[in-house]
Amino acid sequence: MGLSLNLKTVPGRYAIARLKPDADIPDWVNGPGFVSISRADDELTVVCLEDRIPSGTEIDGDWTCLRSIGPFEFGAAGIVYSLIGPLSTDGIGVFVICTFDGEHMLISAKDTEKAMALLVDAGHNFDANAA
Repeated sequence: MGLSLNLKTVPGRYAIARLKPDADIPDWVNGPGFVSISRADDELTVVCLEDRIPSGTEIDGDWTCLRSIGPFEFGAAGIVYSLIGPLSTDGIGVFVICTFDGEHMLISAKDTEKAMALLVDAGHNFDANAA
């Protein structure tokens, strides 16, 4: 068996929004829940609770957020792989965002229960008491 990580579900339903590359960071991104903002040469990507994103914004929605409970050493090998490996092998797509203290994985809401079962089968634990 590989790594055994503690995981938790992050409350809420999430979406990934694509904005123009030169867009300002929108005010609607602020608020509770997980938020990630990434700017590339060709886009600004915002991840946040789906109900905060205004209609008319290009999104891919209906995602559940799972999170590893860190922190982990930056040079530690295999953390992301131990999470996405069992899911990818079973055909579940994952949108991964790493933060200073852990990994956030967006899983299609329809695949959440199956993904959690696969992660437990791979040796990971879900902590119902994690904040």
